[in-house]
Amino acid sequence: MGRNTRKRRTPLATKAIAASAALALGGGGLIWANFYASAHESDNQSWGGNQTKAATAQVATISCPDVGQKLTNVPAQARTEVAGELANLDRQITDAYQRLATTRDAQARDASFVQNSILQPLQDRRKVILDRIRLEITRVGGTAPDSLDTLVACTAQNANQTTAGGQQQNGGQQSGGQQQGGQQQNGGQQQGGQQQNGGQQQGGQQGQNGQQGNIGGQAGNGPVAADFVDITKVQANVKAKPRAGRNASTGSFTTRCGVNANKNHNTDNVIVAPGVANGAHHLHDYVGNQKVNAFSSNQTFLQAATSCQNQNDLSSYYWPVVRVQDGTQDFDQNADGGGKEGNVGRILTPVQAQIKYVGSPRSKVVAMPQFLRIITGDAKTTTNGLANANAHWSCTGFENKVQLTTQYPICPQGSKVVRTFAFQSCWDGQNVDSANHRTHVAFADANGNCQNGFKAIPQLTMRLVYNITPPTVQNGQVKNAYAVDGFPEQLHKAATDHDDFISVTKNGLANKIANCVNRGQNCS
Repeated sequence: MGRNTRKRRTPLATKAIAASAALALGGGGLIWANFYASAHESDNQSWGGNQTKAATAQVATISCPDVGQKLTNVPAQARTEVAGELANLDRQITDAYQRLATTRDAQARDASFVQNSILQPLQDRRKVILDRIRLEITRVGGTAPDSLDTLVACTAQNANQTTAGGQQQNGGQQSGGQQQGGQQQNGGQQQGGQQQNGGQQQGGQQGQNGQQGNIGGQAGNGPVAADFVDITKVQANVKAKPRAGRNASTGSFTTRCGVNANKNHNTDNVIVAPGVANGAHHLHDYVGNQKVNAFSSNQTFLQAATSCQNQNDLSSYYWPVVRVQDGTQDFDQNADGGGKEGNVGRILTPVQAQIKYVGSPRSKVVAMPQFLRIITGDAKTTTNGLANANAHWSCTGFENKVQLTTQYPICPQGSKVVRTFAFQSCWDGQNVDSANHRTHVAFADANGNCQNGFKAIPQLTMRLVYNITPPTVQNGQVKNAYAVDGFPEQLHKAATDHDDFISVTKNGLANKIANCVNRGQNCS
């Protein structure tokens, strides 16, 4: 697929440095920063301590409709080509965002620059891709959505619009009201007085329109102070689990697959963008199956080694890496998906990665089908909103009290940062994937029931624990921030966290997991 070949480009930060220019970020803050500052420099020079100057309000990021989520009925014969075109759309947005981040002087001089030089050309290029998607679907006898033309235009967002839609939609919907229960109900408003929007978050310096637009972060695309909260100041928000019924499947099955200590990384995503190098635009940790990349097939999975102790577990468990933005760089500082796309800082390896399958509070479960693919969470919540968000951030000692979706926790001394995922636990009984990678699986309702004829499957849960020196917020700025990798225009928001899974087993392991869970045993 030659059209997916990426052109090489210099990193966002490097471009700004090479020009010896200040990089104006977001809705009004002008950052003057040494992009090679040492972690040992004084507070007002090291990362998170950037000095700011007020400037005219500017655009923080670009928001484009997520076309892939609208394509719920793509014929199987067209899915490979459509996936390639969706990857082209992601690449277009990445390129447009990089142009946004490296043309701040021009934007300051010309109020129409973003619209005329970035958004309009992006719209023209998107229309070409959407027309090709329509053609691929109709070519095999399918019907493209009537709304496809409405997904062409992208918009500019300033800093106080990048709140992922404000309130969490339906609270515990994404965790089925079960395992994780306590998704935030009000964005950042309950978080100890911290603000979730971009207003006055950088030491009170404001632009001419009263908004602060410093997006912050080591590469200029987040996170900011308002993306963090002292967890000791957050009210308890974890809901009780549904009461187990008479037919509940109360067992669990734990698989031990390591923490990716061997640093098996890539920036591909074989579920969403098969056959496309750097389809994720951010770096993943992989445990379990050791031969997962954009060009892997089901046959590849079956022939691969596994990092799991149970050698019958060839499943792939992968998630975006977490980095500490302390001014240092990692191996991929000049690589696609890494520093070239705003994912910078020191990559952290979890100190624990606990993978467990649990049952349903209402029914027995059926075995997961071979090659079932599940994505939980949404990597694009900054522009999509929180409808599919399923991020859970907490600290050891607080997990049963507080789970955060839209902010990263600042943990007290001696406490570790915890990312938790509870995957969809209902399956349509037929498909191992779907066109938008969502509709073949679903979350149980608040009582733990699967709806619409879906069947309960063992619920995959993951708990990743990190040793992270707590960031500090001083004068509205965050020092030594940490953040999850993501698409560059998503600004490293906590709500963009997500997790990916491909079920691959042999020698009857899938049935053993289901039987263990159904019998109420705790197995490994």
